[in-house]
Amino acid sequence: MMEALIGFLTGVMASMGLGGGFVLVVWLTLFADVQQRTAQGINVLFFLPIAFVSLIMHLKNGLVNKRLVKKLAVGGLLGAAVGTLVSQVIANELLRKLFALFLLAFGLRELFARRAEGREQTLTR
Repeated sequence: MMEALIGFLTGVMASMGLGGGFVLVVWLTLFADVQQRTAQGINVLFFLPIAFVSLIMHLKNGLVNKRLVKKLAVGGLLGAAVGTLVSQVIANELLRKLFALFLLAFGLRELFARRAEGREQTLTR
């Protein structure tokens, strides 16, 4: 039952672009006793169908900036390959700490960064 709830929360958050992987990876590593590297692999596999459904819905609603996606895609694919290779040689404990620092840094940024009004709308065109 708890797994279904975590899956649901992850799906909702991921489809809204709110980092559903955070919920899944944290739950897997802290409560299901799964190693960080394995949790990240599960997260990627779990995310694929969610991303597909979300992408179709976001495209239908005109919420995807296709020009920006094209600019980001090559770097994103290369980064995914490099990140996967690097994660295989980093100790699991260091990987966990890097994940925690990443979450902390972005969480603090979101809490304290000032945003320019209207910026959100220009990113979705």
